[in-house]
Amino acid sequence: MPLTRDKKESVVKELEACLEKQKSIVFMDFKGIKVKDLSGLRSKLKDEDNEMKVSKKSLINVAFKNKNIDFDAKKLSGEVAVIFGYGDEVSSSKTVYQFTKDAKEAKILGGFVENKFYTESDIIKLAELPPKPQLIGRFLGTINAPTTNFVGVLGGNLRKLVTALSQIKDGKVA
Repeated sequence: MPLTRDKKESVVKELEACLEKQKSIVFMDFKGIKVKDLSGLRSKLKDEDNEMKVSKKSLINVAFKNKNIDFDAKKLSGEVAVIFGYGDEVSSSKTVYQFTKDAKEAKILGGFVENKFYTESDIIKLAELPPKPQLIGRFLGTINAPTTNFVGVLGGNLRKLVTALSQIKDGKVA
């Protein structure tokens, strides 16, 4: 049964509201996925402050056009689900990527991060990154490494001096 004009307008308004508060968007082809699996994905996304919307490509185009985002959803293949990431830029990508690994029929089609479109391979690379706290820890460790190494080198000379003095004291050095 075709959608009425009022229903189409309400779908576009929902998409526009999601576009306003999103930090990232992932497009997924869900053709061949069971409703039970999609429901599981929806609840997992919701737990991580993300949301999945399923809509016609023409309505997605209207919502993007109304928000001045240059994108043509009709270029995407299959049945398109739009996953909006609200919490951070990566969580939606990670969740959808994990889902596509389990459900072989599902496929990531691309996405937006900071209003820039990225291809499927770019979204997958983003999803494979370690969590943000771990990346921050690595970065801080890298920044701190030269100082730590310098202190170690300076301490090495002191250790050698103490070792030499202790050997002289014990009479091991003539």
